[in-house]
Amino acid sequence: MKIDKKIIEELVGYLKEFNLSEIEYAEGTTKVKVSRSMNNPGTISAEVKKKQSDIGDNVDLGLKITSPIVGTAYLSPEPGGKKFVEVGQKVKKGQTIMIVEAMKTMNHVPSTLDGVVSKVLVNDGEPVEFGQPLISLK
Repeated sequence: MKIDKKIIEELVGYLKEFNLSEIEYAEGTTKVKVSRSMNNPGTISAEVKKKQSDIGDNVDLGLKITSPIVGTAYLSPEPGGKKFVEVGQKVKKGQTIMIVEAMKTMNHVPSTLDGVVSKVLVNDGEPVEFGQPLISLK
């Protein structure tokens, strides 16, 4: 079997462009899957690094709720809908604070702590990394 390097190069380009950890392509009986480790700090995209540095200057020292997975953060259950949490709102452990979409699956992110929301650290529709702070509580 001859491997078409052009397809692999295109898929690697998509990994970087869309900040994906893996992508799969199939045509007929040919199937190609390309992946990269997202745990290696050297592979985190420049965009995410910039966002983390921008956030770092404005974050208080309160408790943080972090993302359990890599994906896209949504602050409300549907576009234009009421947000799960707002600044100043009390949250209880287990309460949904946002949704992180990964591979077309909507994953509800529960609060891991009780507290009052002091800051929402991500924007609606923004890509997030595993362990990235999402909400700051006081």
